[in-house]
Amino acid sequence: MAVIGIVGLGVMGLGIAQVYAAAGHEVLLADAYAPARETAAQRIRDGLAPRVAVGKLPVDAMEALLARLKVVKISGLAPCDLVIEAIAEKLEAKQALFAAVEAVTDAALATNTSSLSVAAIAAGLKRPDRLVGLHFFNPAPVMKLVEFITLPGTDPQAAALARSLTEQAGKVVIACADTPGFIVNRCARPYYGEALALMEEGRNPGEIDAAMVAAGYRLGPFQLIDLVGADINLAATESLQAAMGGSPRYHIFPALRAQVTRGDLGRKTGRGFVYPDPLPEAPADAAAIVLRIEAMLANEAATLLAEGGSTMTGIDTALELGLNFPRGPFESGRRHGRSAILTELLRLEAAAPGDLKPRYAICPALGPALQSPL
Repeated sequence: MAVIGIVGLGVMGLGIAQVYAAAGHEVLLADAYAPARETAAQRIRDGLAPRVAVGKLPVDAMEALLARLKVVKISGLAPCDLVIEAIAEKLEAKQALFAAVEAVTDAALATNTSSLSVAAIAAGLKRPDRLVGLHFFNPAPVMKLVEFITLPGTDPQAAALARSLTEQAGKVVIACADTPGFIVNRCARPYYGEALALMEEGRNPGEIDAAMVAAGYRLGPFQLIDLVGADINLAATESLQAAMGGSPRYHIFPALRAQVTRGDLGRKTGRGFVYPDPLPEAPADAAAIVLRIEAMLANEAATLLAEGGSTMTGIDTALELGLNFPRGPFESGRRHGRSAILTELLRLEAAAPGDLKPRYAICPALGPALQSPL
């Protein structure tokens, strides 16, 4: 079995450590913050305890998993085959960490970044070809999806090792390019954004959510914002908008900013766009709401597809696993039909104010994508 190093022992880092330990690997845990190191094993034990209590995890299996964990200093990562960082999303901190790790081990390196460029993180390394992106989703032990990012000069052996170890640990690894938001965080923006556009046009957020839930989505867009937090959604949209040169496809609607300003962030504050109220019945024009949002999802997916590094199947699978969507954007587009999707986007572009017309511009790759088999 391989030796896996995890640096950064917050919720995500410990979740990733649990994934590999459960697969039978020895996992070395490191963190610059002493209390994080000292409580790491107990926090994993506490997280596993409910599964033990209901009989889903035998006690001896839990103890065997915990026995594979060992807290070390950075210098103790020398035996590792793969080292994954899960520290704060700060470029300089990640660069400094990998420089320190690189000095003590020849392991393949992986970053769990969700918002930074993998190439930028690798830029300061003596061997940037050893670094890949392995973007896990929270909670890591539960969520099947891992977005996998390689660079043009990535060492094939490092990439193959990182991918195979992660797949063997039970994850579905989807390759994607080193672009802002990767697949899920980028392609999900229209789910929230177009719902906010509808709300600003006077639609009730509960009715919008009810329409999407009736179409098979586990949570409507406002329910998802309320679950994660309006402040987190705003920050993610701001980050992507900046990274994409201020494109109106990632326009920040005033309703979202106003929600954050009011402090109605969702479940964590007790009130959000729809939380804690139950959803109403789906409105009579629910099909039109679904068409509008799914047309935008398909168009955004097509822009990512056109940039290369992803496939239609990969994008659809990533959205299904990363957000529990009932189907991916290309499958949704095919259900509506190419003509209906293109007609809806043309309608939206014609109705939009001048500064938002480019938001609805049809990606040239969309039409062919909706005609091609998955």
